[in-house]
Amino acid sequence: MPVLPGAEPYRHEGGEVGVLLCHGFTGSPQSLRPWAEFLADRGLTVSLPLLPGHGTRWQDLQVTTWQDWYAEVDRELRALLDSCSQVFVFGLSMGGALALRLAAKHGDAVKGLVLVNPGNKVHGLAAHALPVARHFVRTTGGIASDIAKEGSDEIGYDRVPLHAAHSLRKFFQLVDSELPQVTQPLLLLHSPQDHVVPPADSARVLSRVSSTDVTELLLEQSYHVATLDHDADRIFEESHAFVGRLAKVGEGIGESTGKEGTSSGD
Repeated sequence: MPVLPGAEPYRHEGGEVGVLLCHGFTGSPQSLRPWAEFLADRGLTVSLPLLPGHGTRWQDLQVTTWQDWYAEVDRELRALLDSCSQVFVFGLSMGGALALRLAAKHGDAVKGLVLVNPGNKVHGLAAHALPVARHFVRTTGGIASDIAKEGSDEIGYDRVPLHAAHSLRKFFQLVDSELPQVTQPLLLLHSPQDHVVPPADSARVLSRVSSTDVTELLLEQSYHVATLDHDADRIFEESHAFVGRLAKVGEGIGESTGKEGTSSGD
């Protein structure tokens, strides 16, 4: 199945400092592409993969599980670790949960985390019905494009396949149990007005990680997909400053390399 235009993965070869960006459930790299390009323009090596089952049609997501999504970001992280001296992991929504598990599993190999509206739980009474309901109902309404900024849209599915949602729920439970293993410096930015992931999820993450270097910032003007919303520039600048503070001076932080990023779908 061809990838939707604009939803292609992105990679940029920059300096010795690398960043892996993880997109959200039913979304695509398009939601993080401006962030990735911002970092690439400042000399970082950037990887923004397309998660299995995403960026095509919802039926493709229906036959994937959290193991597939996690395996993809784990593979990309290992590739960055082979080519960079320091690697950071950023994530939006479910991508935040993927980032947290990478940090828990890879330890000091992950230099730091930047999370935007990270998911921690599938909410609502319907969540408890997923194990049974998914065998009778294929999909529910989509969650894409929760954005306050007029004219800004997310490339994502208009349906949520329930088999995949059930797997997501199990993944969130697993990641929650592993949060005390997360010790890396953490920058967490979240929107008080988020119609997909409530602020309680960010509070839960902050209360359970073992990180001591923690910064929490509120995105007052944005909804869930804040990377495409009014606070996008703030996210980009704060995350770059976070990397600059933690990375060794002179290793891929600062000026543009002049190299072009690539999309495998181009």
